[in-house]
Amino acid sequence: MRSAKILFKNEEAGILIQYDDASFSFRYHDAWFANENKPAISLGLPKVKQEYQSQYLFPFFYNLLPEGSNKEVVCKLNRIDRNDYFGLLLTTAKNDSIGAVRVIEIAQEV
Repeated sequence: MRSAKILFKNEEAGILIQYDDASFSFRYHDAWFANENKPAISLGLPKVKQEYQSQYLFPFFYNLLPEGSNKEVVCKLNRIDRNDYFGLLLTTAKNDSIGAVRVIEIAQEV
């Protein structure tokens, strides 16, 4: 299992998890979900429910990934499998991403 904090304008809005079976969940934090002044992070993940499940990386996060030759370069330089979308997301969206959302890996306890 791998997980990441999802930051919206540098405030922690929720958590994205990839499970061992390669499925995903995104969950808004309680305080973010309860505060009606805090926006949804995307139109595809509205605040109508607190937790979302998917067999694939959610389209919103997938669309943050580099494509084409940029993807190839990032994968080669960082030794990431080109089909490891979560790993690619963790690498590319932690410091610089399109829009207000950043993705920061949560270190796993050993």
